[in-house]
Amino acid sequence: MAETGWVRTGPGDQGTTQGTTLGTTWQFGGAWTLAHASTLDQAVSRLGATARALTLDLSAVEMLDTVGAWLIVRAAEKAGAAGAQLAWVEPSDALKPLFHRVLEAGPEPDLPEPKRVLLIDWLIDLGAATETVGREALDLLAFFGALVETLAGLVMRPARLRWVSVMSHIERTGLNALPIVGMISFLVGVVLAFQGADQLRRFGAQVFTVNMVGISVLREMGILLTAIVVAGRSGSAFTAEIGAMQVNEEVDALRVTGLDPMEVLVAPRVIALVIALPLLTFFADMMGLLGGGVMSVLLIDVSFGQYWRLLNNAVALNTFIVGLVKAPVFALLIALVGCFEGLRVSGSAESVGRLTTRSVVEGIFLVIIFDALFSILFSYIGV
Repeated sequence: MAETGWVRTGPGDQGTTQGTTLGTTWQFGGAWTLAHASTLDQAVSRLGATARALTLDLSAVEMLDTVGAWLIVRAAEKAGAAGAQLAWVEPSDALKPLFHRVLEAGPEPDLPEPKRVLLIDWLIDLGAATETVGREALDLLAFFGALVETLAGLVMRPARLRWVSVMSHIERTGLNALPIVGMISFLVGVVLAFQGADQLRRFGAQVFTVNMVGISVLREMGILLTAIVVAGRSGSAFTAEIGAMQVNEEVDALRVTGLDPMEVLVAPRVIALVIALPLLTFFADMMGLLGGGVMSVLLIDVSFGQYWRLLNNAVALNTFIVGLVKAPVFALLIALVGCFEGLRVSGSAESVGRLTTRSVVEGIFLVIIFDALFSILFSYIGV
């Protein structure tokens, strides 16, 4: 075994690299390895570059590893920083490749910060965000295609549909959501009636508060508020549930056992929400009209009977259908986004939280976008 590494200083001789007489020589020998790192570090820390020229002689080094080479190179860098002109006597051929690798792997030079242009940076960020949105939109469209294929297969083979799972999700997304949906819709009906009566009083047209409440709740507010609540409540639950299964590798286990996650996890949730959301919308419409009726009785001095007669004259059946027909589409969007983001979860709890938040934002965004498209469509066809 080679002896512990050592270093000696002495007068310089003819340098092999620089070709000039150098003032001081540092001769390294023995084993410069990790096992002796503490001793070697103390040895090189005592070296001081007092001459303008310095030769580092490694010809006596018997063993060398990365740590030892780094200690030698670090001592040379300090000497060079002090103004010494360096020359090397290289180690044996067996050790030369490792030493050169460490010597060449020195710290990267500090480069100046590139000049930043605010407009260009903003355009770069905008382009990157646009590319990301476009890629995710294509992935979501492909996921929708896979869902359609799965649903078509379930239509051809109804026995494969897990009705127990569907009914469980109907209970969780529909029945359990009745209190929060009903309370919000009732209060919104109250607010609409109060604000409408307050504004119409200036024109002596308080009686038209009933018209405003009926049309607003049935066409827009009932379905829109219900969809937003469901997106925040059930859409996030879909992402969190499936995401947790991804983290625990349960989805992979389904695939290994020959089960299709689209058929087992996604289809029951989508079908359940498509069934539950129209029922929730009907309930929200009734609660919104009830809230508007309570406030109308208090503000415009009409009885409940008069309120319902005025409401019957103000709204037609198609007004109710316009709001209700949006519900299955919004349910499909919310469930689709929730399951899609859940299956994109990677193996970390942070990913579950991040994608759950994203699913809520994307679900609400898509609901509002499609609500605007429905408004344009109904206006175009005169409904």
